[in-house]
Amino acid sequence: MLGLTFDKIVVVGVIAAFVVGPTRLPGYAASLAAFVRRLRQTAAGLKARVDDEIGEEIDWQKLDPRRFDPRSIVRSALLDDLPASADRAETGADPGEEPR
Repeated sequence: MLGLTFDKIVVVGVIAAFVVGPTRLPGYAASLAAFVRRLRQTAAGLKARVDDEIGEEIDWQKLDPRRFDPRSIVRSALLDDLPASADRAETGADPGEEPR
């Protein structure tokens, strides 16, 4: 965040306290708080507007090209046929054999 650490912020605050003076410091602190509040409200409004403009979020996992890998398609098609092995257990036949 712009290289600002807690130490640097404290130093800037102490320097500001000396420059502004103790009598005007509460007024400046209140105006700084109001500015930060307005800035947060503006950022929230901007985020909401961008979300409205963009519309619904895109599910990038559905568009992943790795989903369309031929090996995975064949593998999933072959694994979908696994319930057929339950039929084989009922008939006692292996694939390619006539049921008994």
